Amino acid sequence: MAYDLITMGRIGVDLYPLQTGVPLAQVTSFGKFLGGSATNVAVAASRLGRSTAVITRTGDDAFGRYLHDALRDFGVDDRWVTSVPGLNTPVTFCEVFPPDDFPLYFYRQPKAPDLEIDAHELDLDAVGEASIFWVTGTGLSEEPSRTATLAALAHRAKSGTTVFDLDWRPMFWKDTAWDDPESPRSFYTEALRHTTVAVGNLDEVEVATGVREPHAAARALLDAGVELAVVKQGPKGVLAVNSKGETAEVPPLPVTVLNGLGAGDAFGGSLVHGLLEGWDLERIMRYANAAGAIVASRLECSSAMPTPAEVEAALAAGAVL
Repeated sequence: MAYDLITMGRIGVDLYPLQTGVPLAQVTSFGKFLGGSATNVAVAASRLGRSTAVITRTGDDAFGRYLHDALRDFGVDDRWVTSVPGLNTPVTFCEVFPPDDFPLYFYRQPKAPDLEIDAHELDLDAVGEASIFWVTGTGLSEEPSRTATLAALAHRAKSGTTVFDLDWRPMFWKDTAWDDPESPRSFYTEALRHTTVAVGNLDEVEVATGVREPHAAARALLDAGVELAVVKQGPKGVLAVNSKGETAEVPPLPVTVLNGLGAGDAFGGSLVHGLLEGWDLERIMRYANAAGAIVASRLECSSAMPTPAEVEAALAAGAVL
């Protein structure tokens, strides 16, 4: 079976407060959800009717078993989700201060199992056959995940659509000088050579290219080897530029934000859906913006991913109601 989408990267348990506007020290109740950016993208695409799978690793513990159950419930194939003895499944806490303050607290010590993905254990045939393959910047932050990510990209060799979610999380990287051969930018540059689509916000495109201005950053990503550059600009919407010279700049869909976390993953799953459908750039960006806005109006991430009917309703209304 060739999947519509295989993602590779972070997984964990999100523990989100059920009280908004309350500091974490004072929160008394939490909801437990499947989390991790690459995993959430697979869930988002599955909600839109796509066949998806994720390559990642968990701890051999109760939270790891919960994640397997959650993936299956969401229709995401978990055959390449394996456990790492001696490491705990990561948990992530957040604080919810709408509309724009959502601090994250990652518990991934001494090491997250998803950074133990090994190149020798990859099903490279499946990676090569997937319609879309999705990797993240976090996967480049530490070995052996870094080598595994680059090996999967090199094997795929731009066959089909290969997406690099720039996913910059500085807390996951050891301190290095930017001119060091082991700097994040050097690994981002290598990954971009093997990808056809790059997606990131302004901070992330600056890490990848050294350029922050959206149009210049998009050009820099195209110059680095991709065929489509997607630059998320927050309140200014999203810019997409492809190697054919086509440009789409789309404003965000109006929404009352409850929790902005996960909106980018919903955007990613919808981007995958639109690419597979063969839509034009503007339609893809509008659809992905709407999906992201829907998730931003909800507390959770994975279980908040919208259905096609919900996205179409938001688009028809011109806002998330």
